[in-house]
Amino acid sequence: MHTTQHFIITNPQAFKEKLLAWAAQFNTVVFLDSNQYPNDRYAAYECLLAVANNPQRIITATNNLQKNSFEQLQQFHEKNTGWIFGFLGYDLKNETENLQSANFDGILLPDMFFFVPDIVVHLPKNSFTVTIVLPDETAAAKGYQIFDEIKNHQPLAPVADLPIAPFTLQPRMSRLEYLHCVQQLQQHIAGGDVYEVNLCREWYAPDAQIDPTATFARLNALAEAPFSAFVRCNNRYLLCASPERFLKKQSDVLISQPIKGTMRRNLLNPHLDRQLKEALYNNPKERAENVMIVDLVRNDLTRSAQLGTIQVPEIFGVYSFKTVHHLISTITAKIRPDVHWTQAIKNAFPMGSMTGAPKIMAMQLIEQYENTRRGLFSGSVGYITPQGDFDFNVVIRSLLYHAGNRYLSLQVGGAITYSSIPEQEYEECLLKAQTAMRALGITDLQ
Repeated sequence: MHTTQHFIITNPQAFKEKLLAWAAQFNTVVFLDSNQYPNDRYAAYECLLAVANNPQRIITATNNLQKNSFEQLQQFHEKNTGWIFGFLGYDLKNETENLQSANFDGILLPDMFFFVPDIVVHLPKNSFTVTIVLPDETAAAKGYQIFDEIKNHQPLAPVADLPIAPFTLQPRMSRLEYLHCVQQLQQHIAGGDVYEVNLCREWYAPDAQIDPTATFARLNALAEAPFSAFVRCNNRYLLCASPERFLKKQSDVLISQPIKGTMRRNLLNPHLDRQLKEALYNNPKERAENVMIVDLVRNDLTRSAQLGTIQVPEIFGVYSFKTVHHLISTITAKIRPDVHWTQAIKNAFPMGSMTGAPKIMAMQLIEQYENTRRGLFSGSVGYITPQGDFDFNVVIRSLLYHAGNRYLSLQVGGAITYSSIPEQEYEECLLKAQTAMRALGITDLQ
């Protein structure tokens, strides 16, 4: 049981800015922002915040030799039937399949982390109502106090006033090494090992001093992405401007919306921008990538779905964001009554858009050719409601930061197919890194 109170606001955007600044006092934070994105028909919330200082009810896993993290999460949810927030790291793949991770990791987040928050604040989509959820034993007056604190809190400095970073980002994989890896993966594709592999590379700063909350505010304002997330786990941070949904459960329906297909935007010339959008839609390589991922997701959902309920209500949808156009397809299914929501996530994890097809071989090749452990990058952040519904993103277009050792990481990647042109794949990586670079005040990557 919880105390739930509703408050009226007049300016959701201004309230969200104050809410983020207010959350900075807590050492455990998940802040999720849809950024008023108009084209997400499945979004339930404009914004969600969960905070705690040293939360008493958490579940965490790192290199779990019993390989039962998802089962532990199910038990955790059954004991704590309120709101739950947290993340799933990419390296949980080692539990879903017989795989391993041995590459360098400068961030050192757990593979899985979920907590029961002390305070939940949420704004429904297209609403001027704020809801504050507190533990049952908390007096109702506490909700009014929290609302007043947020409403009167000083927002973060305007984006234009934030300082430029006094450091550079260096590549862990050089341009030539990346081009060589693309060519090697194309040999695997030609040999029939895989059809497609998502290859990622890292840029990093070994001694970067940033204000994580202010940097996220800047990133969020620049990207306005529908699955943005700010996560604080003690002294580790995720600053995420993701455009992609991994998996949502809405009553008995599962919804996945993989992205495959990217084209730059030209905001100075609307006519040219429309031409770029059409070029993306008609590009045979991008469409082929998208079809492969749709087939992979359909296969993943089959393991959780009622027979005959898998549908593809949208294929090759062209969605526009601040810096890029993307091809996004939507796959839905009705979950079987005997499948717990944690099992549905496990059956689809990691997301096919960040692995490739066939999935297991793609993940083996990713481990072989990449030189950074992905960690939370290519993982997922989200929430679980008291009713057992959930919504999880894909962690891309993100910065990861370890404030203890001041290590800053930016990973980006893309799908490699037989028809890929290595130089173009490299340029796509730079395009995807652009907004995070601007948020840091960095103008060039090697």
